[in-house]
Amino acid sequence: MEYPLVSNPILIFFIVLAIILLAPLLLNRLKIPHIIGMIVAGIAVGPFGFHVIDNDASFAIFGQVGLLYLMFLAAIEIDLFHLQRNLKRGLVFGLLTFLLPLVLGFLSAVYWLRTDLVTALLLASMYASHTLISYPVAVRYGITKAPAVLMAIVGTIVAVIGALLTLATAVNVHQNGDFSTPQILLLIGKLIAFCLGVTVIYRSMARWFLRRHNDRVTQFVFILALVFFAAWLAQAIGLEAVLGAFFAGLVLNRFVPNTSPLMARLEFVGNALFIPYFLIGVGMMIDIRVITQIPTLQMAGIMLGVAIVAKWLAAFISARIYGMERCDMQVMFGLTTAHTAVALAVVTVGVNFGLMDTAMLNGTVLMILLTCALAPMLTSGGAAKLKIRMLEQAPPVEADRVARTLVAIDNPMTAVSLMELAMMVHPRESDVDSLMAMHIRTDNSPSAKANSQAALQLAREASVTVDISVDAFERFDSDVASGLLHVISERDIDCVLMGLHRKISIIDTFFGTKMEKIIAGTNKMVVVSRLFNPLNTLRRIIVYLPPMAEYESGFRLWVTAMGRLARSLGSRLVFLCQPAQQRVISGVLRREHIEVRAGFRDMQQWDDFILMANRILDDDLLVVATARPGSLSHSAVLDEMPGFLQRYFTQTNLMIIFPEQSGRSEESMSFIDPTGSESINSPAWPRRIANFFGRLSHRRSRHIIPPESL
Repeated sequence: MEYPLVSNPILIFFIVLAIILLAPLLLNRLKIPHIIGMIVAGIAVGPFGFHVIDNDASFAIFGQVGLLYLMFLAAIEIDLFHLQRNLKRGLVFGLLTFLLPLVLGFLSAVYWLRTDLVTALLLASMYASHTLISYPVAVRYGITKAPAVLMAIVGTIVAVIGALLTLATAVNVHQNGDFSTPQILLLIGKLIAFCLGVTVIYRSMARWFLRRHNDRVTQFVFILALVFFAAWLAQAIGLEAVLGAFFAGLVLNRFVPNTSPLMARLEFVGNALFIPYFLIGVGMMIDIRVITQIPTLQMAGIMLGVAIVAKWLAAFISARIYGMERCDMQVMFGLTTAHTAVALAVVTVGVNFGLMDTAMLNGTVLMILLTCALAPMLTSGGAAKLKIRMLEQAPPVEADRVARTLVAIDNPMTAVSLMELAMMVHPRESDVDSLMAMHIRTDNSPSAKANSQAALQLAREASVTVDISVDAFERFDSDVASGLLHVISERDIDCVLMGLHRKISIIDTFFGTKMEKIIAGTNKMVVVSRLFNPLNTLRRIIVYLPPMAEYESGFRLWVTAMGRLARSLGSRLVFLCQPAQQRVISGVLRREHIEVRAGFRDMQQWDDFILMANRILDDDLLVVATARPGSLSHSAVLDEMPGFLQRYFTQTNLMIIFPEQSGRSEESMSFIDPTGSESINSPAWPRRIANFFGRLSHRRSRHIIPPESL
């Protein structure tokens, strides 16, 4: 027995880290995807190469974890809104990328390889499946929302499920001697029960846990525990573990926003350790000596030809059906070319039941190696062209500068939640230092300085985690409100985000004197928030618009911010507004290229909103767009809004928006740009009419929104 050159666990781990570090650096100069570098490095240091290290239990454990982590990340990074929009096309592609390899693989095994029907069915299930091993390439190019990528993901779900059912059928026929319909129906029933159970239980558990535990490490461990339990459960009922991990990622997707620190930690750990470990482990399983054997080469040539031709045909036909370009077809083909997870499961089953000989085993392993090497290169070539096309089709950058957002942090307890909210509503492609965090202190005592530094440090950490640049600073002033107003003028701030004032006495107002002074002292947009639940546990964002709100100059800014928030959370966005305002809102979202699940509910009178008090749930976010006195959309009913919110929404997640009243030049309103206005030059009669009808709206309206429709 040949022993490895290195057996010390510490040195083994160092070698693995060195491979993870150096392989991408060296191969990037050769324009070779680093995924191939990991596999090649695994071959070199493995037992069939220079035998530097052994393919021991650590690689078996970390490799399996890496494969499950890869499938989980592929699901957690999916934009569910775009996935739903491409679901039909993805199902068509999934059926093609499953059935074509299945049929071609079965026929080639029977007529070319001369196998029996059961072995042919096993090989057909291997051809039909694939693994998203090149998905990190799509992530690196930033094309994960492209229809081609989403179709490949849906196709993966269909192909893996179909391949597993085919594998179960082959095993069932081999064990029983004939096809057993009850056994197959039982497996399908287990699959349905698994999906329903994970969906219902995991959603409730995640929402309950994340509300009560804000520690990032605890949340990270909790999410991974759910993923690996789902993987084990799927394996226990006769499915494949990768299917369980992938489905768990789909269920937990909306609880892990893309801009959250939790997502950053999940991606970092997977891409830095577990996934490279899996790729190196795949390379260590490959025996390069089998390449010199003629039977193996013949077997691998047939298998590779069938696998590539079948997957290419599926991508080609789907692209032709939906009029997609060549780069889209290449991305779909590259993402669905690699065979690892189910292929290894098929080989294991075939060897254990004596259905595959040595040549077939080695040919399968060689096919896995070649497809894993080809997939990243194919995906990379198509992804580069697709990215260029997406950049060419992107909306032109406006001449206006990106809005500058200021987060006013009062204490360390609310610093993280306010920063997370700000990073979700602020554009990711914004200029450097356009997002700022500030703490104002009114004394120079050591405790005040420590409190200020602690709050700003938490704000910096929250931004660094998700790789967003934030300018965090403190200011000394005799008065908090005056200091904030000075900073707004000095730094030309467009939007101020701050926490809601807490009433401390019976004579205290809803906003507090400090906040009222800030609102009255600036015409810029001010957002006041009060969150009882974490953002990633919110299901709906319900936005109330007063009449004539669309004529305010800051209308487009805050509607766009709400669209970004809904897109980041994957939540449904519901606007309570008048019918005439719905077209304007749709125009803003369409112009800003914000695609979210947006709905509208008619609000004809103030009493309609009063009737909504008992329909706002604990996991909803109520957003009220109000107005300053003297603005175009201000009315008498808005003066009653603070008392109404205090009376009926004391335990509701709340956000109050004071839109920008004037100060930014807007074009005149048109069907192309329905948000353009000049509020300074607007006539006074619309405001007077609105105020008049506001005073008359005291009787209850019969126009009631059914609870099930909201």
